[in-house]
Amino acid sequence: MLLHHYRFSPDETLFDVEHFRQELTGTRSPIAPFKAALGEIQARLDARFREGADIRDLIHGRAWCLDQLLAVAWKQHDWPDDGVALLAVGGYGRGELHPHSDVDLMLLLEEDDDTPYREPLTAFITFLWDIGLEIGHSVRSLSDCVREAEADVTVITNLQESRTLAGPERLRERMQERLSTDRLWPADSFFEAKWQEQIKRHYRYNNTEFHLEPNIKSSPGGLRDIQMIGWVAKRQFGTQRYEDIVANGFMNDAELQILSQGQAFLWQVRYALHMLTDRAEDRLLFDHQAVIAELFGYRDTPERLAVEQFMKRYYRHVTALAGLNDMLLQHFDEAILRAGEDLASVPLNERFEIKGGYIQARRRHVFRERPAALLELFLLMAEHPEIDGVRADTIRLIRDHRHQIDDLYRDDVRHQSLFMALLRSGGNVARQLRRMNRYGVLGKYLPEFGRAVGLMQHDLFHIYTVDAHTLRLLKFIQHFRKPEAREEFPVAATLIQQLPKLELLWIAGLFHDIGKGRGGDHSLLGARDVEIFAERHGLSPRDTRLVSWLVEHHLSMSMIAQKRDITDPDVIGDFARLVGDENRLDYLYVLTVADITATNPTLWNGWRASLLRQLHTETKRALRRGLENPLERDDWVRETRNEAHSLLAVVGADMARVDRLWESLGEDYFLQYAPSEIVWQTLGILDHGDSNLPLILISAPADGMAEGGTKVFIHTRSVDDLFAATSAAMEQLGLSIHDARIATSSNDWTLNTFIVLDDHGQAIRDPERIEAIRRHLVEELDDPDDYPQIVTRHTSRKLKHFQVPTQIAIEQDPGNERTLLELTAPDRPGLLARVGRIFMEEGIALSAAKIATLGERVEDVFFITDKAGAPLTDPQRQQRLRERLIEMLDVSG
Repeated sequence: MLLHHYRFSPDETLFDVEHFRQELTGTRSPIAPFKAALGEIQARLDARFREGADIRDLIHGRAWCLDQLLAVAWKQHDWPDDGVALLAVGGYGRGELHPHSDVDLMLLLEEDDDTPYREPLTAFITFLWDIGLEIGHSVRSLSDCVREAEADVTVITNLQESRTLAGPERLRERMQERLSTDRLWPADSFFEAKWQEQIKRHYRYNNTEFHLEPNIKSSPGGLRDIQMIGWVAKRQFGTQRYEDIVANGFMNDAELQILSQGQAFLWQVRYALHMLTDRAEDRLLFDHQAVIAELFGYRDTPERLAVEQFMKRYYRHVTALAGLNDMLLQHFDEAILRAGEDLASVPLNERFEIKGGYIQARRRHVFRERPAALLELFLLMAEHPEIDGVRADTIRLIRDHRHQIDDLYRDDVRHQSLFMALLRSGGNVARQLRRMNRYGVLGKYLPEFGRAVGLMQHDLFHIYTVDAHTLRLLKFIQHFRKPEAREEFPVAATLIQQLPKLELLWIAGLFHDIGKGRGGDHSLLGARDVEIFAERHGLSPRDTRLVSWLVEHHLSMSMIAQKRDITDPDVIGDFARLVGDENRLDYLYVLTVADITATNPTLWNGWRASLLRQLHTETKRALRRGLENPLERDDWVRETRNEAHSLLAVVGADMARVDRLWESLGEDYFLQYAPSEIVWQTLGILDHGDSNLPLILISAPADGMAEGGTKVFIHTRSVDDLFAATSAAMEQLGLSIHDARIATSSNDWTLNTFIVLDDHGQAIRDPERIEAIRRHLVEELDDPDDYPQIVTRHTSRKLKHFQVPTQIAIEQDPGNERTLLELTAPDRPGLLARVGRIFMEEGIALSAAKIATLGERVEDVFFITDKAGAPLTDPQRQQRLRERLIEMLDVSG
């Protein structure tokens, strides 16, 4: 496996250079033959790729063909002497060319004065452009190379990967002599600079290889990480082959195989991307993933889509490469940057010590002699936060001995005790579990977790693999324990300090999604798995029941908060009965918040936080009251009404007018709103008097409150298309509706409240913008029949790719005498306005709505009746409504 110089055997079936030279003889203009040759070469390479040829032969083969063409082109021009040479540099210098890789060339001059060469240089470069060759080129003298390489590590990196294509080889040899490590960029400085480059590059990709649409070149675990190893080895050892790194003891044969197989796979993917897009494309976008999966021979199965199978293979390769990159760079760090340091050793026990801030094994055979040390090492790191990481030779020992973790190992009570001690350590458990995963230990010890490694769900909601999502969830649980978490996650940060056994939360987090990809309900599968784990690890029956319940119901709290009317006492009562006690409720709340934040960065916003906090508060109140003494609807109405009445009396409201207004509102109004909201709305209506204009009240969250959304209250005459008109008007303002409560008084006045966020998922607090929103809504809703234009912004590229069909579920809510319509569809501009328009045309009255945007997918619940206030029970009418919504949304998408 080659680092820089390649040895590709001439292949006349790809390009017969002698025949090409004969074709050029007597040709008036060589441009056409060169263009034709380039096209024929690429066509042959593409055909071989589709036939499954060895990707290394194709990548090196294209470089060899270009070498021959450029050598012939060079001789087409008159050069005054041998003081200039044509060099391949960078990736082309390594002999690696994908279909649309830049052909990086350098014209190397012996002297600084380029005057004698200007005319042929210009003619040569122009010729290459004319024949359609995508080149990147520079013209440098020997002294230019030294000066620029000394100033820029990128230049020295490119120049050390060079080959002479035409002209005298002595010029390149002189350049390499002047660029040698004893003259500039010694190995330690070069390594430090390249390492900092990699740190910055990884940071741009959030330090994770598990992106939904990864960059196969620059993301962690990508081709740049492989090249990084080569660059450092080249500078340190002067090696030309990866095998030489093995010979120098910095890599073993198994690691070389990981590197070789990973590079070949990524080269296959990159070649396919270039071929399919007809450009230099390194982003593995949704648009390309399914096509490449089919090209590589993957087919859908009942369990997994072809694209998910392909992406699982991708993630497994890049995970292995990222881990290898970490280990080898750590090794280089110790051998290059710290080579002269006299590092003191601090013994931890007879097996491990700390050296230079890193933990290492005290004997090479420690894991063979005591296999339990494979877990003990991570426990020690959790107990000693001053340890920065694991030394490279110990990482290699872990990787070499992890095969010892088998069924007998997992059944050994000593090993089970060590794993539980880690979970109970009180340290940064999440960090150690991530390390265990990176070194391949976690998936060995928990085979259920191992099956989830690299498991991708190809949808608009989940943007990480199952294992990456799980480890992110654990990271958020650890974050909740820090003081700074109280600002963004005040409830979770408070509750986590009160949980009696934090290890139960770690276990539930590890197992919550572990059943995915196996068919069936993953929550039930995970619950069974965690019961087996708990029993094997000696948890009490009570603790076993708790972790099993948490895994089985880990989605319940978010689903109820986002899809049910949590102002309904019956909904709260049913959830309280499901939970059973406050301890379970607190565990479930923390797990739910961590799960949401770890699923997709766009999901956690102020309104979702507010919903969960409200559900937690109301459920805790119900549990404290006692499940045998639920608060009845009449009691809820009476308590809310009395408290609001008292508050209005305190501020000096005209209570006679208040009572007359309330007489027209009905009991449901007092179920939907808190006393403080009722006071705010009542005072606004009374102050508005007899004005014919719509009353628009807007309230931002209280100062200092991070959670919640901006409330927009609308009081106006009831008309059929008000919800549709309001939705369209808010779309025009760039607002997203997250909750809607629709009430109509007995004298046909609406009392509609919307919770809105801006396009960044934040509440609107700026007074000037709030006033602009109010004026716009008054203008648009003064005459709702003058329907605002539905926003028709472009649908996102991701959304266009998925083409997820709209799903409609209709069920009855007999306790509230209404019908629930649940709509699941890709999010798109104007969706709510279109839904509202169909409701109006079908004679549907809307009493409330729960609008949940999950990534780029919506799961909206509408509480509806007919115009007479009766639920929709006619199957034919339900079917017509379902068909109209599906037709409208699928066409508009």
